[in-house]
Amino acid sequence: MVKAEIQNVKLRFGIIGNTDGLNRAIDIAMQVAPTDLSVLVTGESGVGKESFPQIIHQFSRRKHGPYIAVNCGAIPEGTIDSELFGHEKGAFTGAISDRNGYFAEADGGTIFLDEVGELPLSTQARLLRVLETGEYIKVGSSKVQKTDVRIVAATNVNFADAIAEGRFREDLYYRLNTVPIKVPSLRERPDDIALLFRKFASDFAEKYRMPAIQLTDDARRLLTSYSWPGNIRQLKNITEQISIIETNRDISADILKNYLPAQPEPGYPALLGIRSGEKKFESEREILYQVLFDMRRDVTELKKLVHGILAERNGGGGAAPVQDQAALHYLQTPSVSMIQDPTIVVNAPSVTPVSPAMPSEGVVSPVKVTSPNVKVAPRVMSEVQDTEEYVEENLSLDDVEKEMIRKALERHHGKRKNAANDLKISERTLYRKIKEYGLD
Repeated sequence: MVKAEIQNVKLRFGIIGNTDGLNRAIDIAMQVAPTDLSVLVTGESGVGKESFPQIIHQFSRRKHGPYIAVNCGAIPEGTIDSELFGHEKGAFTGAISDRNGYFAEADGGTIFLDEVGELPLSTQARLLRVLETGEYIKVGSSKVQKTDVRIVAATNVNFADAIAEGRFREDLYYRLNTVPIKVPSLRERPDDIALLFRKFASDFAEKYRMPAIQLTDDARRLLTSYSWPGNIRQLKNITEQISIIETNRDISADILKNYLPAQPEPGYPALLGIRSGEKKFESEREILYQVLFDMRRDVTELKKLVHGILAERNGGGGAAPVQDQAALHYLQTPSVSMIQDPTIVVNAPSVTPVSPAMPSEGVVSPVKVTSPNVKVAPRVMSEVQDTEEYVEENLSLDDVEKEMIRKALERHHGKRKNAANDLKISERTLYRKIKEYGLD
C-alpha cells in the first residue's frame, strides 16, 4: 500500500527512480505533510530538491492556500528583508508605497525558502522570530504583524561548516531542521541513471520532433559509472546536447565521452600524487599542512644525504673542507619558500654536492636542490659551525597553524579582519584560535 502511494506521488510530481534513498525521502515528505512542522530539505545542487516542498504542500491541510517559492540566493542582500517581510512607504529610497512581503502573501499557506543558507545574518534573526512566534515587522515600521505560514527550506550548504564559520545561526538551523529530508545524489542512484536518460531522451525527441537517441551497452555502462557532479540537471543538459547535435541516434561510449567532462581523481580533486591507501583530505588547510610536513621531511632527508656524502668523502674522520661544512650549514637552516599553490606535492630531492676544489672568496656556492619548493640561497660565511651531529626537527599541526596566524597578524599590523581574510577563515574562528594559542 505504501509503495503504491509513493508510486502515485512520483507520477504526479514527475519524479523518476526506484532507489531506497529516494523512496525514503518521498515517504518522509508524505508523513510530515499533515503537520505544521518546519522541514529542511538537503542535498547537492541539481538533485531535484524543489519537488519535495510541493509534495509537502499538496498533502497538507494548507493545499488550498498559497504556495510561494523564494530563491534566497537570487535576491540582493539590501532588498531581501523587504522582499520577505515587506516595507512601509518611505522606509528607504524608492519605497514609494506600502508593500506586503512574501510572508504576508503566503499567510495560510506554505513558503519554500530555497538556498536558505545564503541568507544574511540580519535576515536570519528576523526569520527565527517568525519560526518561534509567527511575528514579523515590516522594514520601516514598528507595528508587529502576524502570519500563519508553513516554512519549508532547502539548501546545498554544509551547515556544520557555515555555523562554525559564523555564516549561519545555530538556533535557526535547529528551528528549520525540525524534520530533515536528505535527497540522494545521482551517483547514489546508479540504477536510476538509465531511466532518467531514457525519459529525457523521449522528452527532447518530442520537443524537437526527431527520433529519440538510444544508448549502446558500453555507453550505458559508462553513463552509470560516471560521478555526475551536477546530478540530474547535468544529465538532462547532456541528454539535450546529444539529442540536438548527433545525427546517429545510437549513442556509443566513444560518442558519449565527448560530452562527459573529465572526472577528477578519487579524493581531493586538486591534490596530486595520492596513492591507494593514503589519507584523503577534507580541506585545503589539511593539504597545506601535509605539504609543509612533506617539505620538512624532504629537507631532513637532504640533510642526511649531504652529511653522508661529506662523511664518506672525508673517510669517516677529520674535519670537512670549509666549503662542504658551509654547504651543510645552509641546509641546517634552509630558506623554504612558502607554497602558494597547495596542489603541488614535493618530490624527493636530488643533491649535487659542492666540490672542495671550487674557489671560495668568502661567498659559498649553493647546494643544488631540485625540489621545486625548497630554495637555498648563498650567503657570506662569518664562521664555520660543527655539523657532525645531526638533529631532526619536528613540526606539529598546532605549531604550523600558530605560526601562520602570527605572521598574518604581523602582516596586517594586528588587524584581525584583514588577517582572517588572508587566512581564508572567519573572524570568529580567528578570535578562537588567537585565544587558544595565547596570541593576544
